[in-house]
Amino acid sequence: MPFCEADPWRLQYFEGIECPAHVRIPTEDPDGYQWYPAQRLIYNKLFVTESQGLACAPHGVPPRRFPVFSKPIFNLRGMGVGSRVLTDFAHYQRHMTPGHFWMTLLEGEHVSSDAAIERGRVAWWRHCRGTPAAQGTFDYWVIEAGQRGQLEGYLAGWVARHLADYTGMLNLESIGGRIIDAHLRFADQWPDLYGAGWLDAVVGLYARGHWHFADRERRDGYSVALFGPHGREYRYPPAELIAQVRRMPQVTSVQITFHADRPAAAHPMPPGGFRLGLVNCRDLEAGRAALAPLAEFFGV
Repeated sequence: MPFCEADPWRLQYFEGIECPAHVRIPTEDPDGYQWYPAQRLIYNKLFVTESQGLACAPHGVPPRRFPVFSKPIFNLRGMGVGSRVLTDFAHYQRHMTPGHFWMTLLEGEHVSSDAAIERGRVAWWRHCRGTPAAQGTFDYWVIEAGQRGQLEGYLAGWVARHLADYTGMLNLESIGGRIIDAHLRFADQWPDLYGAGWLDAVVGLYARGHWHFADRERRDGYSVALFGPHGREYRYPPAELIAQVRRMPQVTSVQITFHADRPAAAHPMPPGGFRLGLVNCRDLEAGRAALAPLAEFFGV
């Protein structure tokens, strides 16, 4: 399997995709960091922030004004671990943490953008808009069929300056049109919503250095999340229930997003809840309906 995937619930997307034996395609940040040493600087969130001229500094250098946003300089585990808004100087002092930094508190839409890059040039875009819920969690994501010309122009300029020698997939997260996170991979949560042949195009990019994808069937898609409270241990639903949900109208895939053989505390999760599952679908209300039997099983 060419796609190096750590989460067993996402292996379903990559089964049967043909690929040369020597090609490795990262879907996890630790792999991207190790396999692309010349570009790994983009995992330094302080660098990403400074490169855009935004106010920021490591903890220990106090902000001149509040509120600010605080998070780890490096975070290869994801899920917003250790991030928070700091409202005033006393709050900042109370949460001062080695290895963290503060930055301008951005406002506006939170967008996740996947891009195919050929030596620093963007050959393909797809954008996703998240609808946040409580304390770092999300209700659902809209995988947009449309383009975002202004955002694409800004992101492409940043890529050309800082990733001129890179070829591969790239994920950029932005708020209000400014980058907050960069990843040498694509978002492996919803590749089934990008269209037939998309994963074959990804293989071609890594194997031959060129992007070829007939993106003629773009339509909006949705990835709807189910969270439960922290402090509980959860068990997997039976395979029959998962198959039942997968067969519901407009549903394209079902993910149960935790490891059944690990305690809940061993999973990196946002403060607002423990992510139990995701339903990818072509209709938002159909996705919500598909989550209902899973929510009943988990008792949430």
